[in-house]
Amino acid sequence: MPGKIIFLNLAKRIGRLLIVAVITIALCKVTSFGWKFWSGSPLFRMADNNDVEERLKSHVYKLSEEIGDINFYNLKGLEEAADYISGQFASYGYKVEFQTYEINGIKVKNIIAVKKGAKNPDRFIVVGAHYDNYFNPGADDNASGVAGLLEIARLAADCNSPDSIRFVAFVNEEPPFFKTANMGSRVYAGAMRLKGEDIKGGIILEMIGYYSNKPFSQRYPPVFGLFYPNKGNFIGVLANFNSWQLAKEVASGLKRRAQLPVESVVTFDFIGGIDFSDNGSFWKEGFPSVMVTDTASYRSKYYHTQSDTYDTLNYKAMAEVVRGICFALGEIDKK
Repeated sequence: MPGKIIFLNLAKRIGRLLIVAVITIALCKVTSFGWKFWSGSPLFRMADNNDVEERLKSHVYKLSEEIGDINFYNLKGLEEAADYISGQFASYGYKVEFQTYEINGIKVKNIIAVKKGAKNPDRFIVVGAHYDNYFNPGADDNASGVAGLLEIARLAADCNSPDSIRFVAFVNEEPPFFKTANMGSRVYAGAMRLKGEDIKGGIILEMIGYYSNKPFSQRYPPVFGLFYPNKGNFIGVLANFNSWQLAKEVASGLKRRAQLPVESVVTFDFIGGIDFSDNGSFWKEGFPSVMVTDTASYRSKYYHTQSDTYDTLNYKAMAEVVRGICFALGEIDKK
């Protein structure tokens, strides 16, 4: 009899644990989708910006279709992409610099263009994007970010800025170098820390081209969906707590000039996806940094697939992101 009672108590305890587990899994699933159904639609609010749109499309097409495979295991593609990016920077009037380092005897490089500040030339804002991709066309990841970087650099070339602005195309963000010492941004941020450079912050462009107005097209880490939009039609500004002021300034600039919805989140570094780009490298060195993103795999069904092609992107929305970041840079520079 006592054995039977013990068995029944154990069965009840296991049953309760199973019920709690099922409820927890269900809640995680339900709250990973956005519950905010009333966000605005970029398709109806954005103004024409045809010149920037066409330039963005041209950059993305060149990188994703004509060059295509851009990574450490296709050095020809990596070099072609680097030549294209450096050539674009030079055509805007910038002196192009390279930060070269070796991996197993093979040289790779970050590509840097600097706009000298008129008042504080030794104080920097960094705008960056990685130019390698994950064995696929990589139109959104991350030709879209590089295209945005190039257009922001072009538009900023003729503007006066008190502080210097560094435009950096980073190598080796994707696996197998992701979150390792061989990431281009890790090498770059580490060198800045060793030099003791005055960095106001980094703005990382990580996938800025994919948008959707379909219901339930946006997902989030569990619980976050309770507070954010149901549709994937916004640009996100993601930051850790050390970067909250920069996130506020970047999001404010985007909201004031970009004709599309803007959502921002400041949270812990370990939250899923929050440090999944070059912004994490800056955080490791103690620099404020934000990721400007369409949220990657939380939205795009083409993430890291052969379907990540130039014709799946919204260039009108991308042009608005460029416009908003340009304005935000001006606002940050005043402080």
